[in-house]
Amino acid sequence: MNEKEINRYWKKIINTMNDGLMLVGVDGAILMVNKAFERLTGYTADEIIGRSCTILDCDACERVIKKEGDQWHCRLFEPGQKDIKRCRCVITKKDGTLLPALKNASVLRDDQGRPLGSVENIADLSELDRLDQEVDQLSRQLDESGGFHGILGKSAVMQKTFEVIEKAAKSDAPVIIYGESGTGKELVARAIHRLGRRKEGPYVQLNCAALNEALLESELFGHVKGAFTGAYRHRQGRFEAANEGDIFLDEIGDVPVSIQMKLLRVLEAKQFERVGDHQPVSVDVRIITATNKNLEELIAQKRFREDFFFRINVFPIFLPPLRNRTEDIPLLVNTFIPRLHSITGKQITGLTSAAMERFMRYRWPGNIRELKSALEFAFVIAEDGLIDLDQLPPNIAQPVWRPIQPDQQLREPVGHQNYPQMHALPSNSSENTEKSALIEALRQTNGNQTQAARILSINRVTVWNRMKKYNIDLKKVLSV
Repeated sequence: MNEKEINRYWKKIINTMNDGLMLVGVDGAILMVNKAFERLTGYTADEIIGRSCTILDCDACERVIKKEGDQWHCRLFEPGQKDIKRCRCVITKKDGTLLPALKNASVLRDDQGRPLGSVENIADLSELDRLDQEVDQLSRQLDESGGFHGILGKSAVMQKTFEVIEKAAKSDAPVIIYGESGTGKELVARAIHRLGRRKEGPYVQLNCAALNEALLESELFGHVKGAFTGAYRHRQGRFEAANEGDIFLDEIGDVPVSIQMKLLRVLEAKQFERVGDHQPVSVDVRIITATNKNLEELIAQKRFREDFFFRINVFPIFLPPLRNRTEDIPLLVNTFIPRLHSITGKQITGLTSAAMERFMRYRWPGNIRELKSALEFAFVIAEDGLIDLDQLPPNIAQPVWRPIQPDQQLREPVGHQNYPQMHALPSNSSENTEKSALIEALRQTNGNQTQAARILSINRVTVWNRMKKYNIDLKKVLSV
């Protein structure tokens, strides 16, 4: 192909590109786009050619565009600027949805070096963002392999629960998972996603108790730049990220009533508005929620909307506490110990008969999470062989028993068996145990928080949070 033929077919050539391409004049007018640009943005060439490039509302462009009255000027064309600019940005498509993109802008100059315009290449990063989220989720699941999609249990009550999970996955109706803290609600939500028709779509999760009202709204629905102080760029919300997939909202009982109203609209109209914007965004998302609270009591206290409850309580799943399936304890112990062995390298092979008997008799108010933490503590204290009673956390080696208060019960709706009203509550010694285990791990690793996290089988952020919670001074810890 010679130069004449290349010039003849140049439009067909650029239309073979997967990335969007547009030519912008020095006045900001869009002069040309390719087919990939039309596909990515939703704008046809006829709709957008001749219009200002600001129609894309690119958050990166805000930093380089100067406006003085009606005059428009892009710093990209100023003398001394580099001819090629690369940045990650978010642009707004015709339908109002946001597109994460990598944009390369190259200045086109004439023979005298005067700028004629800018050739901008737009690469879609939405699939890469989705894969990043998937890798992050898979990395968290490495420690949860085995069993029924990571959920361990051979007891009759758990086998029945697995059947219910499979039925819930086949439906597209909202699912709510009831269970005490530490029973594995997050694992159930992931299992529903993997078994459901949306398994090829995104799976997005959010702990609703971890954020205040303003931040929660932004996390759920996203915001536009300028919506509030510190909103320097567009932000895609969790619902938009979960489009055509599943979203898991943990601790739904802690969601403020004002946010419940907006979630209700998503359930009923499949639309929401970003913070600071009035343009509705449509989504197709299946909602999975979870709570360890009695939502009916919250409704009576006007802290939870009854209409919202009826919309999320379509398919309830009840996870039994560990004290109601003690026959699964040996399975859990024999699963967690090899994992901790591979992490720490310690030649610990199991529990003594006395320690196992205590595990079987203990009521586990913190459920599986507490059992795993107890083994993590023992791995810090013990060196090899079998874990004995004196190497268990004090609150388990010498448990303190007291009845649960009525308002702390997680009651199931009428027609379901209530949880027992008596169990062991952690005394202050449980927090002391957690603190002692963290301090010991930090000493063993000479203050390396990442290595301490591996020893305790938690993530580095949890180590940092616990250090803050217990006011642990690393210098003092290492000086002892």
